[in-house]
Amino acid sequence: MSDDLRIYRTGFHPCGYWPDRFARDLLIDPRDPRSAEAYPLALEWGFRRSGEVIYRPDCVACRACVAVRVPVGEFHPDRSQRRCLTRNADLQVRVVPAQRTDEHFALYRRYLHHRHPGGGMDDHSEADFDGFLIGRWSQGRFLEFRMPGDHAPGRLLAVAVTDVLEDALSAVYTFYDPDEVSRGLGTFGVLQQIEWARREGRSHLYLGYWIDGHPKMDYKRRFQPLERYDGRAWQR
Repeated sequence: MSDDLRIYRTGFHPCGYWPDRFARDLLIDPRDPRSAEAYPLALEWGFRRSGEVIYRPDCVACRACVAVRVPVGEFHPDRSQRRCLTRNADLQVRVVPAQRTDEHFALYRRYLHHRHPGGGMDDHSEADFDGFLIGRWSQGRFLEFRMPGDHAPGRLLAVAVTDVLEDALSAVYTFYDPDEVSRGLGTFGVLQQIEWARREGRSHLYLGYWIDGHPKMDYKRRFQPLERYDGRAWQR
């Protein structure tokens, strides 16, 4: 199938990570009906999913975005990550279908207002939520983190949107209650995704792009061992 996939290069657009730079991407033809079939292979080539778009950065003078993944069978949490697990040991963790509810959307909007104020995402609609996080062909799930409840699901604190593939999981996006930032819910989400992949015998958790020195992306280097895609192969 890879021999006849059409890959397009976008024009330049403002970089979503560095405000003084412009970016461009490679896109697998979004009209191709085989997108779901192509997606696992594309992840191995360093691509990523945003909604129904499978893309990879292809900037001219910048190679800051590096695709990374965790070989889950070799991962062991460090001291800080073990503290994060202990801090969140009271939470209920469950996997649910990737279907938007009013509760999910309200938490998502709160997170965006806090995390990306004025950045163009903080006015996302319900259709934007579905288009960005779910899409029609993805095999996604929502990994929910809740406070304990006596007779019903407790208060929702975070959602880690996760794609489920035959031999891997891919961390798509995590949003959480900004009032609970001290819990380290982003880190906890990755740790739970790693454990989920290990429990089900999957080899890797894809973490998207790591950007050295970027305040919102550099945390990924703390999940060791970490593999990076160098344009041809995955390397430690």
